[in-house]
Amino acid sequence: MGASKKKNTVKKLAEKLSAYDAAGASEEQDFTDDENVEELFEHYKFVVDKGQSMMRLDKYITSKMTETSRSRVQMAIEAGYVRVNGSVAKSNYKVKPLDEISLVFPYEKRVREIGPENIPIDVVYEDDDVLVINKEAGMVVHPGHGHFSGTLVNAVAYHLGGKNGILVHRIDKDTSGILVIAKNEEAQMKLAKQFFDHTTKRKYVAIVWGNIEEDEGTVDANITRDESDRMRFTVSKDSSKGKHAVTHYRVLERFGYVTVVECILETGRTHQIRVHMKYLGHPLFSDERYGGDKILQGTIFTKYKQFIENCFKILPRQGLHAKTLGFVHPTTGKEMNFDSPVPADMTALINKMREYTKLRNDKAE
Repeated sequence: MGASKKKNTVKKLAEKLSAYDAAGASEEQDFTDDENVEELFEHYKFVVDKGQSMMRLDKYITSKMTETSRSRVQMAIEAGYVRVNGSVAKSNYKVKPLDEISLVFPYEKRVREIGPENIPIDVVYEDDDVLVINKEAGMVVHPGHGHFSGTLVNAVAYHLGGKNGILVHRIDKDTSGILVIAKNEEAQMKLAKQFFDHTTKRKYVAIVWGNIEEDEGTVDANITRDESDRMRFTVSKDSSKGKHAVTHYRVLERFGYVTVVECILETGRTHQIRVHMKYLGHPLFSDERYGGDKILQGTIFTKYKQFIENCFKILPRQGLHAKTLGFVHPTTGKEMNFDSPVPADMTALINKMREYTKLRNDKAE
């Protein structure tokens, strides 16, 4: 093989791997998590040529997207992903010269094979279209940089007898909780649209540093990548920049130096809860990336420091759990709601905080 030809081959391979990793996302680097749904979509826009004769919308899009089947295009149109001149259109719409067509497609299945692996998973619900799983903390969702095996997707492939499930959202490696996976392309189209439109119902339980003054509140602050650390995200100083993000929160229990809160996502952005809580001055407990793995509240006494160090050992990951998920079933149209208990490590920490707070209050009386 000639040097130039070999160089081009390597370049093409690198581009394919880059595209795969951008779509599949790196969970090791935490660039995509439970809150970042948009990275699971591809965006397209066409302006119909002046000389274009009238043609069915599905046929026209298929002619422009030659690697996408007409049936997939039709499913996307039916699910409401396709707009013509700003309005949702049907497959039989006849395109006209200068029509503006915009599409948002969920990513198709990856070309790279996903090897089935016999890894135990906690299946909460399953039917012909969806698979709902309670993911444990520490499990990467999708193969990516440094994680090409041992992931939830590998485990699901084994559970489904060698068939791949299709992701419609993700949660962080170190976040536990409810996750739904589509078992076929039509289910993917309809489920992914709900996440994209923010019509799913998602509640998280978080353990954060400090005593949040308000019993409930809302953080409405755009999120952008942190220029000083590309592995993190931050609230944008310029309100006109970054991605719009809204988190509603409600205090569940107070321990003085630590607070347990419920967070409801109105939008879906990378690290949204982690970033918004840090913005409030209350980073997630034990969240190394956002500074929560240090003692941020409390006393200077040695016994307190030892107590917190023991707490870090109990919960060596960010205190975040995707507790509930609600969505409309892609086939039956029925409202589905799922709940998972707060996991053992977070529960143990909360119990330890309760005991410590009681002792502290008893001594103060």
